[in-house]
Amino acid sequence: MLTFAFDVGETIVRDDRYWASWADWLGLSRHTVSALVGAVVAQGRDNADALRLLVPGIDLDAEYAAREAAGRGERIEEEDLYPDVRPALAALRAAGHRVLIAGNQTARAGELLRSLDLPVDGIATSGEWGVAKPGPAFFTRLTEYAETTPDRIVYVGDHPANDVTPAKAAGLQAAHIRRGPWGHLWAEHPVAAAADWRINTLTELTTISG
Repeated sequence: MLTFAFDVGETIVRDDRYWASWADWLGLSRHTVSALVGAVVAQGRDNADALRLLVPGIDLDAEYAAREAAGRGERIEEEDLYPDVRPALAALRAAGHRVLIAGNQTARAGELLRSLDLPVDGIATSGEWGVAKPGPAFFTRLTEYAETTPDRIVYVGDHPANDVTPAKAAGLQAAHIRRGPWGHLWAEHPVAAAADWRINTLTELTTISG
């Protein structure tokens, strides 16, 4: 059996609420924020650069803390999950696979995800580990967390450069999902083609055996 490890943003969780909440907090147009996120994605840049373009000199860590203090911090709720998440995760576990969630998220996001009682064996975030993708240390930590060898792990994500390339370099298998801005924009790029599987829905993973 295999261990399936899932990225978070635009793999299991929609980012709509995330960017809308930043727009509202900063008093910006939701459309403008969304459009600029798309623009920086197309340029291969950090998605947070959208906010840096709109508010030059912004201290994102300070703003994040201020939002939390004001009761307007991160929220991840059932409605933020893609509809295939629970069925796919449950089916993989029923087939005997181990299922983990591990992505570039804050420690708070880890708490919120655990509160959803998803059918998984574990949830961890880069904020909790102190290492982040695409750094190799993230995938080393993931392999330790999975308690198996890299070749028995399938990392599932939407961002070829952050998910597929470093996972393969670390000896993991990789599945690229065509979902969200990165997943669609880079779907035909050679870095996405390096994935062992290219999928449109998480339920397609249930056909993988090992």
